[in-house]
Amino acid sequence: MANRTDPLAKSIHGTNPQNLVEKIVRSKIYQSTYWKEQCFGLTAETLVDKAMELDHTGGTYGGNRKPTPFLCLALKMLQIQPDKDIVVEFIKNEDYKYVRVLGAFYLRLTGTVADVYQYLEPLYNDYRKIRQKLSDGKFTLTHVDEFIDELLTKDYSCDTALPRIQKRWVLEASGTLEPRRSALEDDFEEEEEDKEDEQPMEIDEPNGREKHDHYRGRSPTRDRDRDRKHERHHRDRDYDRDRDYDRDYGRGRERDRDRDREGDRDRDRDRDRDRHRVRDDEYGRDRDRERDRDVRERGRRDRDRGRRRSRSRSRSRDRRERDREDGEYRRRRGRGSASPRGRAEDGGPRDEPKKRKEKKEKKGEGNAPDPNDPEIIEMNKLRASLGLKPLK
Repeated sequence: MANRTDPLAKSIHGTNPQNLVEKIVRSKIYQSTYWKEQCFGLTAETLVDKAMELDHTGGTYGGNRKPTPFLCLALKMLQIQPDKDIVVEFIKNEDYKYVRVLGAFYLRLTGTVADVYQYLEPLYNDYRKIRQKLSDGKFTLTHVDEFIDELLTKDYSCDTALPRIQKRWVLEASGTLEPRRSALEDDFEEEEEDKEDEQPMEIDEPNGREKHDHYRGRSPTRDRDRDRKHERHHRDRDYDRDRDYDRDYGRGRERDRDRDREGDRDRDRDRDRDRHRVRDDEYGRDRDRERDRDVRERGRRDRDRGRRRSRSRSRSRDRRERDREDGEYRRRRGRGSASPRGRAEDGGPRDEPKKRKEKKEKKGEGNAPDPNDPEIIEMNKLRASLGLKPLK
């Protein structure tokens, strides 16, 4: 409830008046101790007492961006939206300079373009010193007219975005504002009149008519009219010069913008060229890396093929040696064996079977029992009685 805008408040520039202060700054103000303790329940009448206690201006300061009391009271004015007459009295107050500055800041945020120029331009004649708190928490010395010039010419003031306003010469051309009149112009005209009254007049004709020189032969009224026309001519010329300057300044800004745009295009072109060059270098390095990898793979395949070839050669050599050894072994074994199919040393057929047969016959002849031997006969009889076969 304490942070809500007054239900009777009107929207400013199409939005809630408190939205003229950024949300982050507004949340900092809501969390500050000064807002909770000093700004609670303030009205348009009691706000003046708090404004009279101000001793500096500024926005936010410190590492955690604490708001100043000046900014808190400005947000409170946006919340309760005091009448225009009260704000004008704030601006016209000459006793308390911070009350005047607070009213000017609020009018710059919420007032129309005509009201801003009408009520703030006379404050250019206020040269009193005021203290301003910087973002680092230190104080600096400035003046009321400098603060008013910041409100009329800058886009930001006290960490708050100021609504845009039209240039003065545009309002003068449309008839919304009259040409600016200096506060010293009346004093200047009075000094000119005093000088004209002090100048002597010459009387040459007998009838007593006064003969003035080329500059004194006119009445003060006509001289004042002439001076006003002369000043108006100078103002018009200054206005035309300012308009030409603004036009030339706008053209210069367009040229600078075009030059910056061309510079951006050149930088983008150089960046693309560098990117393509880096990409080509990377592609070249990848290609060289692939080539080196292929060479290494080819060398490894050749080495593996050579190893396999040498291994197969060694295996075939071992096989041949093994076959050769096996052949020699078989031949030696064949020579040493008594196979009936063996061969003689001279290549002819062996005569082992015949010799063996002859040996058996001789053995048989020498060892065979004689059937007529009485011992043999008796032995056979005994074997026959036992049921055995007779001896051969």
